[in-house]
Amino acid sequence: MSTDPTQNPISVLAAGEPGPLLTPQAPASPGTLLPNRGESTTSGVDFSGLRLPDWTPFEWVGYSALIVVSLLLTLVAVSTLWWMLHAWRSRDNLEGSQFSSNPLPAGHSFTLLVPGRHEEEVMGQTLDRLALQDHPDFEIIAIVGHDDPGTERVAREAAARNPDIIRVIVDSSVPKNKPKALNLALQSARGEIVGVFDAEDEVHPRLLSLVDSRFTETDADVVQGGVQLMNFQTSWWSLRNVLEYYFWFRSRLHFHAKSKFIPLGGNTVFVRKAWLDWSEGWDAACLAEDCELGVRLSSAGANVVVAYSPEVVTREETPGTFMSLLKQRTRWNQGFMQVYGKGEWKKLPTMRQRFFARYLLTMPFIQAATGLLIPISVLLIFTIKVPTAVALISFIPVAPTLVLLAVEFTGLAEFGRTYGQKVRVRDYVRLVLGLIPYQIFLALAAVRAVYRQLRNLNAWEKTEHTGAHRDAVAEPVSTSTVTVGQPESVLAMTGGKR
Repeated sequence: MSTDPTQNPISVLAAGEPGPLLTPQAPASPGTLLPNRGESTTSGVDFSGLRLPDWTPFEWVGYSALIVVSLLLTLVAVSTLWWMLHAWRSRDNLEGSQFSSNPLPAGHSFTLLVPGRHEEEVMGQTLDRLALQDHPDFEIIAIVGHDDPGTERVAREAAARNPDIIRVIVDSSVPKNKPKALNLALQSARGEIVGVFDAEDEVHPRLLSLVDSRFTETDADVVQGGVQLMNFQTSWWSLRNVLEYYFWFRSRLHFHAKSKFIPLGGNTVFVRKAWLDWSEGWDAACLAEDCELGVRLSSAGANVVVAYSPEVVTREETPGTFMSLLKQRTRWNQGFMQVYGKGEWKKLPTMRQRFFARYLLTMPFIQAATGLLIPISVLLIFTIKVPTAVALISFIPVAPTLVLLAVEFTGLAEFGRTYGQKVRVRDYVRLVLGLIPYQIFLALAAVRAVYRQLRNLNAWEKTEHTGAHRDAVAEPVSTSTVTVGQPESVLAMTGGKR
């Protein structure tokens, strides 16, 4: 018998010493089954205690895409929600966003620029309504193309009806676009302040008087007025398009102006002519000339003021076809990318402003990346068992999205009351059902904009107009007085301070 204690420890016990109840065993090796803990494994890569999942390359790509999409959607949803609710977060914000209910006497002269191309259906009525402004000192310049006899005819007819107010200028440039037309008319503008309107705009007769007062009250260099799409029942996308405008002009632009960085709207914007002369007008090569002008003026320290009173907003229509809407949104996104590439935003004085500008101007890139990753994420959700942690992350965007939807519900109801439109149950159903399709549309427009930018396709894709917003107007607002309303439903919902 062996006496080696390493081989038989019991055999070497001292005489009379009790033996062990159990024979000692060596520690369990990795990979064996441990009680209540399953199988111990060394799969995965360990970096100083950080164990990475043992995924295949395809799983790494797919799960990472799902996580990236979820975080991007969360970032976009939270920031959008914050901007949408800015005007209603406090009573001061709400009241400060509106025109004065008691405007000061007129103190400035105005030139109103109205470019039109193939707009014979709507431009004549627009010019006639603009000529009814109650301001004592303004002129209107209609700009038409040399190859557009239909629009030129209705513009000259309107000028004949209002010979002391309306002038017509013919643009012979090739190729044509909106900023070229505006720059041509700017050369002969006589007013201290230059305003821009689109050919289909429905403008309130007291708007100039209120804008004039705003310039005096705030010593503004730029005043951005409100614009509102009206025909929310025309198509499945028109409802969301209308709400976009409602929250953009009602709240978001006020936040941008307060942050001292603002992409201006395409119309109902008024700029001191001295600033336009300084900037040499609008950038004729940019597809978002309004945004580009706003960025340049913000970077130069111009005082930009936004004012929105529902009673005097400029009324417009949504694009008539889905393809027209897609082209319009593509043009805006591509214009934002052009503005970002010019780098004027880098002249903003603070790091916070520059960060904010970078985020806002690169939003098309974020939407495009999200749009490309969404199909991969959806494929993974339906074909592969997603790990618990990844699945939990993918549900993060749901919370702000639900809050966003609730705010849109309230905004739709308030829009209906404010503008005298009957909002039906089916409209709320359409609002819910259109949420995901509209987000996919935004991603598609962003991807298309990136594609066009990479291919250097900068042709101006025009949006057609038929005057559908004029059919959507329930009752005209009185031209004698304007009572500045104070919508409170969203304010109450968000706990705004009184």
